[in-house]
Amino acid sequence: REKDNKYKTWMPKFLTAKEDKDRRKSSNDTERNIFSAMKSNTEKSKKMEKEEKYFREKFMYDKEIKVINTATAECSVPSKRRVDLPVTAGEQLDVIDVTEGSAVICRNSEGRYGYVLVEHLNFR
Repeated sequence: REKDNKYKTWMPKFLTAKEDKDRRKSSNDTERNIFSAMKSNTEKSKKMEKEEKYFREKFMYDKEIKVINTATAECSVPSKRRVDLPVTAGEQLDVIDVTEGSAVICRNSEGRYGYVLVEHLNFR
C-alpha cells in the first residue's frame, strides 16, 4: 500500500473541487438565479419607462420613439444644461431624433435622454 501512494500522481485540489461543486449544484439554485434576473429586468424596465415619461414631458415629444442610428461618443462631455445628456468616451448611444441645429436627441444605455452635439459623436 505504501508503494501505491508513493507513485500516485498529484492532482491539484482546486480542479477536483470544481468538479464536485458542479455535482452539488441543485436545480433549486438555478431557479433562484432565474428569478433574481427576472426581478432585476422588471426593475430596469420600470426605470426605463419612468425616464421615457420624464423625457416626453421635458422635451414635449409626442412622436413615436424610434432608433434612427447608433453612435459612439468620441470624448467625455458633461451636461451644461438640464436638457443635455452627459456622455463618457466610448459610450454607445441610440440616436432618436435630429434637430435643426448641430445637436441630436440621444438615449444612453441607462435609458436617459438628452441633446448631444454631433461633433462629439462617431457614426458607424
